[in-house]
Amino acid sequence: MLFNRFYQPDLDVEELEIKPALKLSHSYELLKRLRWLALLSGRIDCKLSASGGVHTGIDVIKALMAGADTVQVVSTLLMNGPSAIVGLLQEVQNWFAEKEYKSLEELRGSMNYANCPDPEALERANYMRILKSWRPN
Repeated sequence: MLFNRFYQPDLDVEELEIKPALKLSHSYELLKRLRWLALLSGRIDCKLSASGGVHTGIDVIKALMAGADTVQVVSTLLMNGPSAIVGLLQEVQNWFAEKEYKSLEELRGSMNYANCPDPEALERANYMRILKSWRPN
């Protein structure tokens, strides 16, 4: 697992004890995973799973487009309960219908390095382009 979350304890300086500290993921954490899924998908011979930052149906779609074979939604289940799956699936189904996708296989990897319209955007060169174009507000 490339981006495993390390669950590290905190120190309670008043009670002088170790306290468990669980911090759940958020959608913004998906971005790093999307980049690496897109870079690795189709280039290595193994299954890829998006883990961390998948909270919405659109997050699921992004992970699949980047090349994930599966997605994990643990944090959203812990925060919203098992019924959150219904909302995720409905959002994915609505998007599929709107965009006229027929299958997961048609979607999976459609925006990975080999298939995206601008592969350079996934590379460090894009970082340099962004820095050069940045302007203060």
